[in-house]
Amino acid sequence: MPKNYKGFTSNLIHVGESPDPTTGSVIPPIYQTTTFAFDSNESVLDLMEGRKDGYIYTRYGNPNYTMVEKKIAFLEGGENALVLSSGMAATSIAVMALAQAGDHIITHTDVYGGTFGYFHEVLPRVGIDKSFIDVTDISAIESAIQDNPKIIFLETPSNPTLKIYDIKKISELAHQYGIKVIVDNTFATPLNQKPLDLGADVVVHSGTKYLNGHSDVMAGAIVGETEFISDCTDLFRKLGGNLNGFDAWLLQRGMKTLGLRMERHNKNGQIITEFLEQHSMIEKVHYPGLKSHPQHELAKKQMHGFGGVLSIELKGGQETINQFINRTQIFTRAVSLGSVESLITQSVAAVHYNVPVEYREMGGITEKLIRISVGIEEVEDILEDLEFSLDI
Repeated sequence: MPKNYKGFTSNLIHVGESPDPTTGSVIPPIYQTTTFAFDSNESVLDLMEGRKDGYIYTRYGNPNYTMVEKKIAFLEGGENALVLSSGMAATSIAVMALAQAGDHIITHTDVYGGTFGYFHEVLPRVGIDKSFIDVTDISAIESAIQDNPKIIFLETPSNPTLKIYDIKKISELAHQYGIKVIVDNTFATPLNQKPLDLGADVVVHSGTKYLNGHSDVMAGAIVGETEFISDCTDLFRKLGGNLNGFDAWLLQRGMKTLGLRMERHNKNGQIITEFLEQHSMIEKVHYPGLKSHPQHELAKKQMHGFGGVLSIELKGGQETINQFINRTQIFTRAVSLGSVESLITQSVAAVHYNVPVEYREMGGITEKLIRISVGIEEVEDILEDLEFSLDI
């Protein structure tokens, strides 16, 4: 068990790694290999039959995976973790490890567009049903539970409406009926929110976002009890979806600065949303750190910071939206979020383009909704760019 340092960043730097025992290299090497050699055939059998630990093939495991898995599991307070090739790989493997044909899943419509597509289009093909409901309403969950669901899947804060769902209360209700709770903690990160401590069973991440933080790695992670992670590992080895050694190494490197980056993301996010809330061109700002957010008190209770992602509803039509987004200079017009650079996108034009209109409306994802991922640039520069861009 790694030492539990008092500081978050101390743990980020040291957990899961140490100088390379062969060379003394302070930074662990990149194991950019597909396969691993054995001294003898007996040693292969020892590994396959569980008498020794080791690596045989990178789809099955890699030292770089092990290091970053230990770091993520420790930070989330889970027994074990599994890293995969994307956030969607993490979500799909976690769900499939718990559900099978004939099962039912409860979730909400204001989830990431890829997650929505997986629940809405892919799961029905394998006989898994789903209910999209308002999970801020506990009575609605109680009604949906009558259909004997296997999983409640929460994304909190949600993407892109920044709704907050009560992890503790929902988990307590779910566990009365033997239902597992999966929480996508991508927006919050382990710095701002610990779903397992609040009662959730499983945490998933898009490591592409804040965990890596530099727009150069696509990765995902699942955190939970060791037995469950073992089931996920067995499943993913059959389906694929593994990282490579270099991407795992980059993710590990990116995570070392997560604490420092999140401090700036949290600070910049709060300042920017308070500015936007007062601007005459803005109809509404969605950000849990604002007192005007309908679930601000819940957010304060279950979060330690509110992150750098927000969404706004701009006054005017599509032409006004186009002008605003096109005028931005410090913001990069791109999908994704959680990187050091600021990003901006109209949700229905990209991330939620393929979500049917009726489901968008259920989730409050309107054409006016613009998602902003505030980076770690100096806040004065971001404010100046927004003032200029909103002068339309």
